[in-house]
Amino acid sequence: MALNAAAPTAHTVVAGDPVEQTGAWLRLKDAAIALQAIQAQDGSVPEAADHADARTAVETIVEAIRELSARFPHDAEYLAASAHDFERWSDAGFGIPDFYDSLVAFQPQQHRIDGIRHLVVFPMYTQNGSSNRYVEALIVEGIWPEFIAELEKQYTNRLFVSLRLIDFTPGYDTNSAVLFPETVAMREIPTFTWGAIFQDREAARYRRVVRAAAEITKLELPDWAEQMLDDQELTEKTFVMWDLIHDRTHMRGDLPFDPFMIKQRMPYFLYSLEELRCDLTAFRECVALERDLMEPFSIGVALDELQSETLKQAQLVQYAVIFDRIFRFAITGTRVRNYDAVGGQLLFAWLHQRGVLHWTDTSLAFDWQNVPAAVVELSDAIDQLYWRSIDRPKTAHWLAAYDLVRATLTPNPASLWAQGLDREVLAGPPKGYTDAVMDDEFPLSMFFEALEKKMRPVIESTAGITGA
Repeated sequence: MALNAAAPTAHTVVAGDPVEQTGAWLRLKDAAIALQAIQAQDGSVPEAADHADARTAVETIVEAIRELSARFPHDAEYLAASAHDFERWSDAGFGIPDFYDSLVAFQPQQHRIDGIRHLVVFPMYTQNGSSNRYVEALIVEGIWPEFIAELEKQYTNRLFVSLRLIDFTPGYDTNSAVLFPETVAMREIPTFTWGAIFQDREAARYRRVVRAAAEITKLELPDWAEQMLDDQELTEKTFVMWDLIHDRTHMRGDLPFDPFMIKQRMPYFLYSLEELRCDLTAFRECVALERDLMEPFSIGVALDELQSETLKQAQLVQYAVIFDRIFRFAITGTRVRNYDAVGGQLLFAWLHQRGVLHWTDTSLAFDWQNVPAAVVELSDAIDQLYWRSIDRPKTAHWLAAYDLVRATLTPNPASLWAQGLDREVLAGPPKGYTDAVMDDEFPLSMFFEALEKKMRPVIESTAGITGA
């Protein structure tokens, strides 16, 4: 992506600059945490007795933002607007906060430079973290290696921002690994122009979980997959590549109009298929990249440095998709409408039933030569479901999606969907279909039940993890 005229020059790339150790940042962070203690879930400070403390905290935050602004010249407009939004919130008596102006001014996608840092302060909830719209403060750092900048020319995604967590308030001392503008408290919804993912957190929890799972299942990892467990930076780059392709896929392909972005209530296994579709698209694109780069290499044509790195990362993405999906997604979180878990279970069972994944003599093994074709076959099946969907009524698409999943995963024995929905539900509104889905429509298999018990402490230990 070409940077705009206001793009930062090299002197603003401050990787290693210990801004997180400055007094201004520490005062800002402490003030935000103090505010959280008196904020209601909607972000307001409802008790008049708390307003004096809230004003003191806001004054500290504003002073700190202005003191730190010189370190972030690329975000000057945003930081000025942030200070103004805080002052306006205080002057208006600490009702539900409105940070529309500063949110619109924050444009990190215009500054995708490796190592560049941002100071981010908003009242917001954190996905997979806290549902409270509290004031959260972060220092983050861009991850944008040269091979990704080159790859983005092929997989254009101008909204994608890749970040590393440096320091943060408690909303991010959780499982949250994203920074999305729609989580911010604001008076109206603007056109969103970016979305950020913390690949350092994704990479760090991947490394911890996969190492433990490989030991428990006696899985002998391929050499490059083993390298990822020892190299945080290598794994971060892998996740940047995976997420770059995944993120853009939500709006590409033969889609059932708009499967993901429109807010709608539907059976949660539909979200399982959508997220899995995007992951498997990243997988198959990396298979294609590997093939295309290996072709000249196989006849003696030397690859340049960027091509060599792209080739290696394309191979690593394939391992990451499989291992993160089956070892972490499948058993993380509750069993209440856990769509990521269903996607992980589906991938595992699909590979097992096609004879490329083996659980024999209490050891896990893969037929790696044939794994890519099996994964692409599942990707094709979901793509075919989507392609046919535009000719089907919505509820018929739901039923077809259920059939795709149940052909591989065994439904709950008490499932109304598995038994066949009665005519009253079938003839009624979509709500009846959704209400009939069990919270745990596709329970864990015996393999995953046993694995979850052994892995539970490891997965719980990854809350709040960073690359550091």
